[in-house]
Order: sequence, then C-alpha cells, then structure tokens
Amino acid sequence: MKVVVVESPAKAKTINKYLGPGYEVLASFGHVRDLPAKDGSVDPEQDFRMLWEVDDKSNKRLNDIAKAVKGAEKLILATDPDREGEAISWHVLEVLKQKHALKSQPVERVVFNAITKQAVADAMKNPRQIDAALVDAYLARRALDYLVGFTLSPVLWRKLPGARSAGRVQSVALKLVSDRELEIERFVAREYWSLVAKLATPRNETFEARLVGADGKKIQRLDIGSGQEAEDFKKALETAAFTVQSVEAKPARRNPYPPFMTSTLQQEASRKFGFAPAHTMRLAQRLYEGIDIGGETTGLITYMRTDGVDIAPEAIASARSVIGKDYGPRYVPSSPRQYVTKSKNAQEAHEAIRPTDLTRRPADVRKLLEPDQAKLYELIWLRTIASQMESAELERTTVDIIAKVAARLLELRATGTVVKFDGFLTLYNEDQDDKSDEEDANRLPAMSTGEALQKREILASQHFTEPPPRYSEASLVKRMEELGIGRPSTYASILQVLKDRGYVRLDKKRLIPEDKGRVLTAFLENFFQKYVEYDFTANLEEQLDLISNNELPYKDVLRDFWRDFMVAISSIKDLRVAQVIDALDEVLAPHLFPPKPDGTDPRQCPNCGTGKIGLKLGRFGGFIGCSNYPECKYTRQLTAGPDGAGGGMRKLGEDPETKLEVTVRSGRFGSYLQLGEATKDEDGTAVKPKRASLPKGVSPDEIDLERALKLLALPRVVGKHPDDGEDIIAGVGRFGPYVKHGKTYANIGADEDILNIGLNRAVTLIEEKKANPGKGRRGADPGKQLGEHPQKGGMIVAKNGRYGPYVSHDGVNANLPNDKTPETITLDEAAALIDARPPKSGGSSARRKRPARGAATATKAAAPKAAPKAKAAPKTTVKAEPKVAAKPKKAAAASTAKAPSKSKKAKTPKAEAAE
Repeated sequence: MKVVVVESPAKAKTINKYLGPGYEVLASFGHVRDLPAKDGSVDPEQDFRMLWEVDDKSNKRLNDIAKAVKGAEKLILATDPDREGEAISWHVLEVLKQKHALKSQPVERVVFNAITKQAVADAMKNPRQIDAALVDAYLARRALDYLVGFTLSPVLWRKLPGARSAGRVQSVALKLVSDRELEIERFVAREYWSLVAKLATPRNETFEARLVGADGKKIQRLDIGSGQEAEDFKKALETAAFTVQSVEAKPARRNPYPPFMTSTLQQEASRKFGFAPAHTMRLAQRLYEGIDIGGETTGLITYMRTDGVDIAPEAIASARSVIGKDYGPRYVPSSPRQYVTKSKNAQEAHEAIRPTDLTRRPADVRKLLEPDQAKLYELIWLRTIASQMESAELERTTVDIIAKVAARLLELRATGTVVKFDGFLTLYNEDQDDKSDEEDANRLPAMSTGEALQKREILASQHFTEPPPRYSEASLVKRMEELGIGRPSTYASILQVLKDRGYVRLDKKRLIPEDKGRVLTAFLENFFQKYVEYDFTANLEEQLDLISNNELPYKDVLRDFWRDFMVAISSIKDLRVAQVIDALDEVLAPHLFPPKPDGTDPRQCPNCGTGKIGLKLGRFGGFIGCSNYPECKYTRQLTAGPDGAGGGMRKLGEDPETKLEVTVRSGRFGSYLQLGEATKDEDGTAVKPKRASLPKGVSPDEIDLERALKLLALPRVVGKHPDDGEDIIAGVGRFGPYVKHGKTYANIGADEDILNIGLNRAVTLIEEKKANPGKGRRGADPGKQLGEHPQKGGMIVAKNGRYGPYVSHDGVNANLPNDKTPETITLDEAAALIDARPPKSGGSSARRKRPARGAATATKAAAPKAAPKAKAAPKTTVKAEPKVAAKPKKAAAASTAKAPSKSKKAKTPKAEAAE
C-alpha cells in the first residue's frame, strides 16, 4: 500500500478514485503545525530557531497518517504546487520523523496543476524530492512576519493606545489606502472648458471635432481655464469657415490579453461581477477541486494560485481546435501564442489559470455549478480561448480641420476607429465595462483634403478635474502587484485582515481608511518609515524570491533584517505617549483640522470656545478632544466633515420638546444618536445624555431629524397582545432591534423597520420565539443553519451574538464583515471566514470573549507554565511580551483623554501580532 498525502478531504476522495487499489489517500487539512502565538516561537538569539506547535485536530490527523505510513511501502506527498504546498509537505514529513513513523520507506514529492485523472497519473510518474529552497523561502517569510508582528505590535500597544497590531505587508497595503485618501483630501478641483464643433460634410453626414490648437499653439486639456476664454473661442468658431486639412488612416492591430493569473483573475472578476478577491478565490478553489461529472469528480480549472501566464502545449492545441470549430479558421492565428510571466521567480511561475478541458464549454457545466461558480468558470474559459485567437484588425482615422475667422487660424481634430476584423474581440473584451472601445460610435464619414465643411453647432462645456479614485479591492491588488508587494496567495487574506481589524471599510465597493488605520499609518511613517516604504517591502520580496531560487541563504536575510529592525525599535522605546501624540497631531493636522471657510481657527473648541482641540489617544484609538478636559468633554472622531465639524458628529437639529440638540455620532460600536450633552446633577454626579443606536443598514448620512427623534423615543408600545392584553414593546437593545412581551424577547429581521413594525407582525415574532426559544441564555439566537462545511464537514451556523453576528463551526467562531448578516451570508463565504481563523492552540483552556464586530479574531495563545514573580494578573492578561519592550504602563491622564464612547475594558489581542 502506498500512502498519498494531499491537503483537502475533497481532493483526497477524488484522487483516491483516480489511483484505485494499492493507494490510500489522506488529507492533512492544510497546515498541520504553526508557530505558537507567544513570545519566543522565533528566537533570533538562537540563530532564528523556530518552535512549531501541532494543534489537537492536526495531531489526530497526523496520527492517522503516521499509522498508515508505518505499514506502507512508500509515502507520496502531493500537496499544492506552490510555496505553501511545499511547506505543508515538509511539515508533514518532519512530524512523521518525530513520531518515528518512517523506517526505510521511500518518500516522494509529486505535484499536479490540475485535478484530473491524466494530470495525477503523469505526476505519479515524475516524482521528486521536497524542494529545500522553496521551504527555506517559506521559513523566511513566516519568520519575518512573526518577528515584525510580535516585536512591533507590543510597541504599538504601549505607544499608540487602541492600535491592534501591524504586519509586514498588511501595513504597507494600509499605507496605500491611506495615502490615496490623503491625495483626495489635498486635491483642489481645477476648472477647464472644452469646445466641440458639430460639423457636416457636403453629403450631409455629421460628426464632431474638438478644438486642439489656436494661432499656431497647441491647446491641451486644461488650457482653457475660464468661461470667458471659452466664450471667446466659441464666438470665433461660430463665424469661422471649416476646411479639411488632412485625412490620415492607419491600420492597427490589437492583441488578445494573456490568460489569467491570480491577481488578474481577482481584478477582472471584481470589475465584471463585483466579486471580492476572497470570494473569487473561494469559487476558484471549488472549481479546482472539481465537481461530479458522469459519476467521477473532475477538476474544472488548473491551480488558481499562480503568477504564471504560460499554457501547456496540449492545452494550446485544444484551444486552437475549439477556436477553429466554433469561430472558423480565420480566427486561428498562424502560430500558437506564447506568453511570458513578469515574475522574477521562475520556480514559482506555474501554468496560468485555465480550464482543464477546453472542450468543456461553459454551457456544458452551467447546470452543475452554483451561479457564481458558473460565472467564474465562463470568465476563465473565455479568457483562455481568447488568448489564443487572432488579433483584432482596426483602422484608426484622424481628420485635421482648420477654421479661419478674421486674422485667426483655429485647429480642430476628429478621430475615429473602425474594426476591420474583430478577431478575439468577438469573444472577449476586458475594457468593455468602461467603454474604452467605442469603435462603432466613433466611425467617421468619408472626407477628402480641401473639402469644405458646414457648421451645425458649437458647444462649450465646463468641466472640473476630479481627484484620484479610491482603491477598490481589485485596483488595490493591481497596485500591490505593480509595486511587487505580496504574492498571489496573500492578496485576498491581506485585504480581509485590513477589513477585519477595522483599519479600512468598504463603501460602494471602494476602500476607505478608518481613523485608527490612518493614525496607525502616520505612526509607522514617523517612527518606522523604512518598514512601510514600498521599495523596501518590494526588495524584501525579491530577496525571498532569491531564496526560493537557491541563490541566497534565508538566515542571512533574517539577520540583516533583524539587525536594522531592532535599531528602529530601540530608538522609540523611551518615547512617552505624549510625545507620540504630539508628533502625530502635527503630521495629521492638515487632515484633522482643515482650514475653515470663514477663516476662524480650526482648532478652536466648538463646545467651550476657549479650549484648543487636538489629537487624543484612548483605549479604542484616536479621537479629537478639547484641551479643557475634564471641564469640557467635547470629543469627535478624527475625520473632518464638509463644515469642519468632524465626521464623528453631525448636527441634525433641535428637539422641539426639550430644546436639546440632536446629533449623530460615531462610537466604538458604530454610529449612534445623542440628545444634548453630558451634564451634572446637584450633587455633581455625571448625567449621561440619551442615546440610541442606528439600526443596521442605516447610514449616518441618511438619518434626518424626524427619524432621529423617533429612534431616541424608543422603546415604544406597538400594541396590546390579543391573548392577555399586555403591552408589546419595540426597541433597540444590545443585540439589535427587538419586540418584547413579558419576559419574551424576539429579534427583528434586518429587512424590517423597528419604527414601523405593526402589531400583527410583532405578535407573530413573539409566538415564533415562544415556540422555539433556543438554548442557553434568555434571548440567545439559535442561529441559521447554512449547510455542511465544504471541506471539513459539520454544520456551519450563522448567529447574532453579544458582539454582533458571527458564524460558528465545530467550536470555531468568526465575526461577520460589516456588510454581511446571518440572513445574507452564503455557505462559501461563511466557510472562508471559518478557514481564515487561525487554528486553536492546544495548550490553552481559557475561554476568550469574542471581540467586537469587525475586530480581528485572535489565535488562542498557549498558557505559560509559570507566572512571573509579580502581581497576580487577571484572566484577561496576555502572555509576556518580547524582551525588546518593557511592560506597558497606564497612560497618564494628561496625555490621554476619555474616548468618545465607553465600554468594558477590552482584552489585548496578543495573538493578532503574528498575523
């Protein structure tokens, strides 16, 4: 019996069928061990010794593998064909050696780029040994990420209250988003005008020409900067005589796009379907692992984590055959097209993402796939086929026109493009969504030199320059790829971490940096500038590539990095929090305190009028507070609004009854409404103002005074229960909107309005709740069953919890992103959130509270064997921090102010540092 180890159980089942008797295929379920989320897992003083830990679940699977291997004639490691797959094979082999499961059995490493019978059979005929260089590159990357996280994050917790953690690549991606936001804020719109003449030929064929020159000088896009200039040109053109000066028609060819690699697939799926990169990769994973076709599970696409664009010769031949059959010989180029990857790392330049069988057209499998899977398969099929089609043949025509009026000579130009042969465009056009190819709309009528033209209309249009657009997830991936930051397998997870930790948010599919993300970026740029520079991060990636090519010892890279990094850490360890605040306040001043239109001091406190507002740091991050605190309790979030009042507070108006001001604000747990300000009663006790949370799905920008007053008036009586005549109450509580009858609480769905819910619906919800009260504490959400985990089995349930909605599977919980609810989350999305959670550490038995919604989820750290000789730490205390940083001290009241919202003390998410 030969034992084969793959990563997923779905793949194991399929490959077992392919190989048949004589083989036992077992799954490792991904990585089998990891660095424990505690200090010392990578020890620079011991030549970067790395201590690995196997969690309980992985240990059970490894025991099964070890048991099978002991009686086997051969061990075949067949994990994924990339750096991570190589590392998993190495980990499995190392653990089996430790368990003494291997005796004289040979060990082979095989890789296949597609899960098909032929690909697996070919791989088995061409075994090799584990690639030590690829493993070294993995070890270097893992050690670097760990050292940055576990060394820098504790410094952040001390010097930058509210910061969760920083990562080597994650922080650079965050800087990209923050820098783009700064560009937008600094942008000053510039007025410009364009002049277009609608002209007609003697045959009465009309077209448009644009003014491009006057009196021998070229006119660029922004050259006409005022309405008066535009009017002068318009008057001149109104009385001008128009003549064709020249007509030039040039042939052009447009070549097809290369087949997909990971980053381009993510970008195009986002552009065409609105898929997030993480969602695209989940769909691609399912297509790679395969579906049942004719009683046999078959992979539909090749491996989806690749930076290569080349295609196997047999696939090219198949594509050419399909093109000839479906579109005719005219669409088949004379010779096959070859594409070359831009990656400098040849060892990891695998085949492009393509269908495993190009004769399997999208229509053939559409009914076998989920809708999103079918869309992605069709996109991959179209792109692959188009990449081997003939080029499109175009004719680009340019007509130069002169307009004479009095002593002036004006120049106009008309351009048009005609498609002579559509070639690959008949099947695929990447730019069709942004309408960059308007060949038919730009077709020009026939004209000849010297021909007179008739004026139909002169149009002068005002325009304003626009700021650069915010990054979408797809465009950020593209930018990271251009800069050489990260690798194909990391893009989706980097974006997910930024969203989970609340550093960025998605709004209309655009990434907007949150205040704490901008403060973190400013901190790193000021005190760790080198480590968030794009070139530095890209150069480090190149070194990792050299390691994987066996051109550079990986420990040399670690030593060089660690030496300089420790110098940077040491340079700020003696800084006081107040010094950090002052530095950040100065750097962020243009963003935090933009000039006011009336010229008044932007730092003058709008509440007391005498204090100066400035940056403060609290337990939950940065905010703006008054220098007269505690006498003046004015606070707001960092982002300034259009009136300079700050994005954290917007005045809605005055309550007619109390005459108190109604404001919408942003706090730790989201946006909320507030009536008036905090006051003190006769004995000096603080009296909190009335507040109300905004219902889920309601934007702070949408709320008006009328609705705000209704929300502040909650809870309200919906009506009397028909059975006992008791009141049914509707309100918003810690678990969201609810209706209540007696001691029974029932949650209100996300698609229902708490202000308008009627008696009949309220009674129905109450009775449904009584019939199915759920388990655990009163009002606990029994959850919505989404289905079995695609790879691991076991039911995944979506629930509403104390800290927001989450999904749960086999004891592992994961918070939902801000744009998802238990009602809208899909099974694939939930499975991905579960899989993204770090594996549980086997040594910890302490229960951890779930962090607030949107916050990152942390790995459970192994419990220390012995506590240090110090004051007994509470249960929420995390493990000892790296030696480079001292224990955090409570910030003095003078250097921090009370945060805008209050909450129970949060636990320090130590394990997040390693991510």
